[in-house]
Amino acid sequence: MSFFSYFNRVLHGYTSGSKLLVLCSISSGGLIAYADAHSEGGRSTVKHNQEEPRKKRVVVLGTGWAATSFLKDLDAKSYDVKVVSPRNYFAFTPLLPSVTCGTVEARSIVEPIRNITKKRSGQIQFWEAECLKIDPANKKVFCRSSVDEKLAGNHKFSLEYDYLVIAVGAQVNTFNTPGVLEHCLFLKEVEDAQRIRRAVIDCFEKAVLPELTEEERKTNLHFVIVGGGPTGIEFAAELHDFLHEDLLKIYPLAKDLVKITVIQSGDHILNMFDERICSFAEQKFQRDGIDVLTGCRVVNVSDKLVNMKIKSTGEDVSMPHGMVLWSAGVGTRPVVKDFMEQIGQGNRWILATDEWLRVKGCEDVYAFGDCATVDQRKIMEDILTIFKAADKDDSGTLTIEEFQDVVEDIIIRYPQVELYMKSKHFSKLADLLKDSEGNERDAVDIEGFKSALSHVDLQMKSLPATAQVCLLGFRWLHFLYGMLGNVD
Repeated sequence: MSFFSYFNRVLHGYTSGSKLLVLCSISSGGLIAYADAHSEGGRSTVKHNQEEPRKKRVVVLGTGWAATSFLKDLDAKSYDVKVVSPRNYFAFTPLLPSVTCGTVEARSIVEPIRNITKKRSGQIQFWEAECLKIDPANKKVFCRSSVDEKLAGNHKFSLEYDYLVIAVGAQVNTFNTPGVLEHCLFLKEVEDAQRIRRAVIDCFEKAVLPELTEEERKTNLHFVIVGGGPTGIEFAAELHDFLHEDLLKIYPLAKDLVKITVIQSGDHILNMFDERICSFAEQKFQRDGIDVLTGCRVVNVSDKLVNMKIKSTGEDVSMPHGMVLWSAGVGTRPVVKDFMEQIGQGNRWILATDEWLRVKGCEDVYAFGDCATVDQRKIMEDILTIFKAADKDDSGTLTIEEFQDVVEDIIIRYPQVELYMKSKHFSKLADLLKDSEGNERDAVDIEGFKSALSHVDLQMKSLPATAQVCLLGFRWLHFLYGMLGNVD
């Protein structure tokens, strides 16, 4: 019996006859679904007159990156799959900033979810609806149709599940800042991008009306972006190109009146990236005439002003605007918050799962994507179990051969081991068991084994709960391409 089988049985023994394991690959952004169905009494035989057993019901909430990737890899013939989402399409979100300026058409970045599901073997049912509440005790979800309520029929319904997959994403985080919901635009959905495009055009149309003062024209053409993360910076770059390459040719009277301002509460924009990238972006914006205000926190927004506080001095500053885009972060959706309260995670800011993406404190519920975070188990918590499973002859010591027999299983369950080996430039697995002076050892006892792996957990990092984790490479290349393409 392999270590992984032994370890999974020890720590995660379940009595149910079926398990749904969902594995996530951060490097590729893909999801792999693996179904292992078995019965306690071994392989069962079905009599000719006996009805076929009911398929397990899998309810998937969401049609974003995580949910769609899961559906593509799920064996739909083995399960009764139902999908619920308020939008009936999958959107390629990294190109949303390009949609705001017409560089890319909205229809080019969306794919109807029914087109995706019909390509799968087996039937997948889809309903365009919003999940209002999850009832884990009775294994039900309560939903409301997103279609026009004027149409006939009941708009609320419930679904029972055997397995629930939560992939509803996140919502815009306003940090309870007054006026944001009423006076700011967001960039989370395709409809948001189209709304922004119309708003930009409206600002120009208003600015060229007769009998306006120059100050009023400048106010209408002042575009403010709150948030210096990837979304805000990409939009600022796209907007700059749109204004100077297209709109100023159509509205010559607006020349020299247009202004773009980025407000960032931190000390630098793109502060989650390498310092060199931050510096490059700031210098490029400076050359393009895009103002970047760092160390400023927006305290409220009105229909005409953005009010902020300068952190270093405590000074209150007001800035007139024609349009404000809010991209300061993401937060948990209400349905997920309510679910977290029910399962004892009410004190957390995001839904927690184990390394297999199973929601902690709730059976048969999985979560991934922007709505959840993975609490990777530390190897030192299980060091004794690992040692006992690897020490097949119960000698009290672990040989290199015994260690190599289980190390692949260890790497699967504890990916931080592989990161640690790369950081130490270890060429082979046996390097992990070298002594403090770098000499190879034939065997180690439990204390030596602990010492060898004592620093492995330091490689664990909490990644942001956003799609940028999977798509960062694409988004940054796209951003750099747009910026470098305009360098003289």
